[in-house]
Amino acid sequence: MAVDFPSWLRPEIVQGLPFRWYGLMYIFAFVTAFLLYRRQVKERRFPMAEDELYSLFTWGIIGLLVGARVFSVVVYDNVTALLQPWRIFWPFRDGQFVGLQGMSYHGGALGGLLAVVIFAKVKRFNFREIGDMFAAAIPLGFTFGRLGNFINAELYGRVTAGPLGMVFPNARTVPVTDGWVREAIEKTGVEYVEGMAMVNLPRHPSQLYQMILEGIVLWAVIWFFRNRKPFKGFLVGLYFLGYGVFRFFVEYFREPDAHMGFILGGADAPAYVRPLLAFSTGQILSFLMIVFGVIWLFAASRMQNREPVRVYPEGGPSLDRVRGEGKQRVVKSSEEKANERNKRRKFRKKLR
Repeated sequence: MAVDFPSWLRPEIVQGLPFRWYGLMYIFAFVTAFLLYRRQVKERRFPMAEDELYSLFTWGIIGLLVGARVFSVVVYDNVTALLQPWRIFWPFRDGQFVGLQGMSYHGGALGGLLAVVIFAKVKRFNFREIGDMFAAAIPLGFTFGRLGNFINAELYGRVTAGPLGMVFPNARTVPVTDGWVREAIEKTGVEYVEGMAMVNLPRHPSQLYQMILEGIVLWAVIWFFRNRKPFKGFLVGLYFLGYGVFRFFVEYFREPDAHMGFILGGADAPAYVRPLLAFSTGQILSFLMIVFGVIWLFAASRMQNREPVRVYPEGGPSLDRVRGEGKQRVVKSSEEKANERNKRRKFRKKLR
């Protein structure tokens, strides 16, 4: 019943060249999020200039990459971080270009959040408004990241004898001496030669589960609420809450990191066995995201100026202002600028 991993999929786009599909997926993700964000700016007539939009995404991408890389090294590979901190952003190893291997989504979310908060403070935008538009744009781009993980045949799930199982070529093998392994071999029809000590069994394609739930489904839910939100900042909280719930659930199908195992419970259980009350690092971080999402929703629903402004009327003087935290940033419409130019012309004529 198992399916073999597609043999034609390779991490490299062109064999022998240092260009990988995973890196290309990042570009697709950023472009998708940018286009969705710009569409919201246009459909709401949000007073943000094109150069400010590019600056916002530059800040967000830098914050995401720095947060994802630092968090990955510190949380998942802390020995390397302590002994060789300079290698965090060094893309070469043993004289070869290997890129930035290892990125943490939770760290990327934290870094991107901080970058957008700082941008909003410096440029005097309301964080809740631009944050909501970000929340409605990011999840669909996230699908490309998990697709890149699948192409790399990494971050696969735990062993399964069900119909969704897939044999990943580089998956960690399991000992045949365990009683349940023999039964799984018979159910899945995996090739096995008598006398083999270890065997590669089918696993859940958890990358695809995450792509569907944390990417497509979460984006569809948030996109539906983008013009139906009850207050400013609602989509930010919905994003953190929704992602945390989906990720927490998928972690039950995903194999924990071999060198970390389960953080809480299941200390004596092998990594390919999934006790219900054993929790991985990803689940702990996802639970914190859920808590943050709930707290943010409660706080944002009670902030001042919380009423959602869905569409800014063109030329409306009261709504051509993007209200920041205690400050106002006046953005003049093209009609107001034309009126000012006409007044100056008439004044010059009168002087002559």
